[in-house]
Amino acid sequence: MSIAVVYGSTTGMTEEAASKIASILQADCLNVAEVSPEQLAGYDALILGSSTWGAGDLQDDWDAFLPKLEGMDLKGKKVAVFGTGDHEGFADTFGLALVKLREAAADAGATLIGEAPVEGYDNIDSAVAADGKFVGLALDSQNQPELTDARIEAWCGVLKSALA
Repeated sequence: MSIAVVYGSTTGMTEEAASKIASILQADCLNVAEVSPEQLAGYDALILGSSTWGAGDLQDDWDAFLPKLEGMDLKGKKVAVFGTGDHEGFADTFGLALVKLREAAADAGATLIGEAPVEGYDNIDSAVAADGKFVGLALDSQNQPELTDARIEAWCGVLKSALA
């Protein structure tokens, strides 16, 4: 199965997470600013990552690519989302970029995978979480850097099962 981890990163935190995920999954790691829909169409699974900015905005490079993602035919492809943010300072918008990526993939016909537990986060009041689960892997490397690697490892285990 061919897998692409596609990320948008401004400060490097999402890029670092993408690199770790790609290494564990033996996937290609691609910057969204440098890919085309045609290139992504060749993969069986896409792992999409973005940091969340401001009032729940996507990372800038994703802003430009999102309309292209929405126009893709993702039927038959498995898609998971991950991202970085600040859950302490922005509990009401934490991870909203993940929601936007996941909705775009769903609208394009993808099979969605990769929910993650909310355990270890306080006061999440954002649409990224429902029924005790995040829509994907939500990382707070700013406030909880010591938990990032273990969260990535655990999530990749979930993805491996879903991708088998």
